[in-house]
Amino acid sequence: MAKPSLREEQKRQTRAKLLDTARDLFVAQGYAAVRVDDIAAAVGCSRATFYLHFGGKQEVLQAIAEQGAAPSALHFYEDLDRVLDTGSRTEFAAWLARAIVWFEENKDLLPAWDEATALEPEFREIARQGILALPAAMTSYLARWPADRQDEARLRVELFVAQLERFFTRWAMQGTIDVTADAAVEVLADIWYPALRPGR
Repeated sequence: MAKPSLREEQKRQTRAKLLDTARDLFVAQGYAAVRVDDIAAAVGCSRATFYLHFGGKQEVLQAIAEQGAAPSALHFYEDLDRVLDTGSRTEFAAWLARAIVWFEENKDLLPAWDEATALEPEFREIARQGILALPAAMTSYLARWPADRQDEARLRVELFVAQLERFFTRWAMQGTIDVTADAAVEVLADIWYPALRPGR
């Protein structure tokens, strides 16, 4: 493989700086408050240079998600597919505990993501496609449902994802649910382990 030219390397470094800086600004100020000019100024580049790399701040946030949270979320639901194959509530509860840790690791950027989803129609579609990708990654789970109930199977996964996200927002970010992580895992497992099992 050919070594990248100096120009290509500088371009790569500028893009990386834009991503890192935008992430810091989104975490500190939220999505709506941050402007393209703010990101460019914090990096020390021009607005024109920003637009050489990204079409706008929405594209930056999408790239940040694709860099970290989105692929790892997909991996989590591929792992859930494996866990549900075991038929073990204990394994499912352990998965929930790992999911809570994942949310903890990614929680700084979640408010900006939610803001962008509420404000940007294009971003809403990106978020929707991301949610749809989660049940699609659970091929073994879907295969256990009859053909005429595939939409129901997907909906169960989507509702499960929505409740996990909402619980985490209220518990870890807003502080409006007062419960230990262990207690939350047990209640969530009681609700969702039977709900995700294919009905007769």
